[in-house]
Amino acid sequence: MSRFQVMTMTDAAASRVREIVAVREGAIGVRVGIKKGGCAGMEYTVDLVTEADPKDDHVEHEGAHVYVAPEAALFLLGTELDFEVTKLRTGFTFNNPNQTSACGCGESIELKPADLKALAEARGTA
Repeated sequence: MSRFQVMTMTDAAASRVREIVAVREGAIGVRVGIKKGGCAGMEYTVDLVTEADPKDDHVEHEGAHVYVAPEAALFLLGTELDFEVTKLRTGFTFNNPNQTSACGCGESIELKPADLKALAEARGTA
């Protein structure tokens, strides 16, 4: 049985996380969270991690490490982290089943929390 992970990441996202860590001294991964802001109400955050927080959920794929802030876990459950390069932007993208809408520029989103029972069952703590 595979270990529970709040979210997953694509090979492209894993590659970008490894690139970021490789050029930042002391970095071990990135931390994904959410904050209030933007015209739709919430924004994703991606920050450098130099020391793991035991309260964070840990996601690993192809040697890349992503940590999910505890307050974001319900909003990110089932999300796939990707990385894209287009003519208009380069950056991480979030394919999130909990997203109910987004602003026109795509920088902020509206999220509904996942079912707490589903998260507990997925973690095996129900």
